Amino acid sequence: MVIVFLVLAMVAWALQLMQAAADRKEFSLMLAGCMVCSAAVGLATVMVMTFTSVDRIQAELQAGGVSLDAISLPWDASTDPTRRS
Repeated sequence: MVIVFLVLAMVAWALQLMQAAADRKEFSLMLAGCMVCSAAVGLATVMVMTFTSVDRIQAELQAGGVSLDAISLPWDASTDPTRRS
């Protein structure tokens, strides 16, 4: 929950920087606002990936484990002994 407030605070700060850049007509403040905003988006993305992937992996492990047998790779078709040409 703290991370959500941190992301919101970073977005608010980025908007303030961009408003100041528009008022003063300074490119450096606009760049700083974009950098802060992109950092907030990155932090939010990592947060979402962390929260969703842990639950998904735990659910699959409890359901019987994760099997790599279901993965079909493009180069496996050419080496499949049961496949006839």
